[in-house]
Amino acid sequence: MKNTEKNLLDEALARNTLDQIPEPKSDAKEIVGLTKSSGRTTGYQLSDGSTVSKEEGVAMAKAGDIKGVGIAHRKDTEYLKSLPDESENNNLGNLPSVSG
Repeated sequence: MKNTEKNLLDEALARNTLDQIPEPKSDAKEIVGLTKSSGRTTGYQLSDGSTVSKEEGVAMAKAGDIKGVGIAHRKDTEYLKSLPDESENNNLGNLPSVSG
């Protein structure tokens, strides 16, 4: 399998773990940082400097107000995941922690 084919397959598999991939609006914000408490993500810092809780972030993404993310769930809790692409630098887990 060629490297390009493997990357496309990996991306397709990663997208299948998402429950929903909302269509972002043209003015959608990006997540630029994570707010954390005791090492767990509690919210997101957006490209306009505002911070929102995880729940608010999910609602905003569903409404198309955050781009580059999909919605997944663990048990009964929904959360945001980065859409797979060629770069790991923009994955949510690689973003800096910020104070909320």
